[in-house]
This record gives sequence, structure tokens and C-alpha cells, in this order.
Amino acid sequence: MNTVDEKDDNAKFRIDKWLWAARFFKTRSLSVDALECGKVLCNGVRVKPAKSVAVGDMLSIRIGPYQFVVEILALSSKRGPAPQAQMLYSETEESLLRRKALSDELKAQPMPTFLRGRPTKRDRREIEKLKGSVW
Repeated sequence: MNTVDEKDDNAKFRIDKWLWAARFFKTRSLSVDALECGKVLCNGVRVKPAKSVAVGDMLSIRIGPYQFVVEILALSSKRGPAPQAQMLYSETEESLLRRKALSDELKAQPMPTFLRGRPTKRDRREIEKLKGSVW
């Protein structure tokens, strides 16, 4: 089963379907939200979800802190396995290097501590120990 639609060289597909098929987003609604928020640019221009994409278009996709710059190599509106989805596009070298550097930088930072609600009894005892106060 081939997920790449090869009906016509001039075939065009909706960008939201292509982003979903290329596995940049888990659902089509997430890809639509990203397009509406301006997180996806097609050839440097903000586009709507119904925009048609063609082979050779350059997409700039921002997912969290990461920025992907990819060229569309093939078109598909069907979501398939990850190895086939990766054949739909090629990422630029500059984009790969930038993402790798950002990943290394984020790994070097200390993990943020998120406190939820009130401290537990155990947390309170540790806080008291650190403060040096004794009951």
C-alpha cells in the first residue's frame, strides 16, 4: 500500500491534510489550529487551512520551541507509517542544525520545578529540615 498519491504531477492537496499525513501534527484539527495561529508558513506567507500545496513548496513549521523548514517532495492526503511520511518532505540542513543546537541547549538547562497545590506532609518536613527549625 503506497501512501503517496501519484495521480498527477500537477496534483494539489490541502495543506492541513498534508501536514497531518506527513505526521507533523497528530490530528487534522491540530494542524488547522497551527495554520490559523500562524505557526505554519508556506513560501514565507501565512496561509489558511484550505490552501493548496504543490511539490517544491517550502514550509516553515513551528512546533513548541522547534522550527522546521521543509521542502515538499511528494503529496499525500492519507496518513501512513512514519517512514513513508518522512519521504513526503526533506528538511533543510540549516533547520536540522538549528533544531539540534536548540535541543542541546534545552537539555543543558536545569529541569523546572512545578509545585502543585499545598505541600504534602513529607514536603513540609523537608522544608522544615532545610530551614533548620525543630518542632
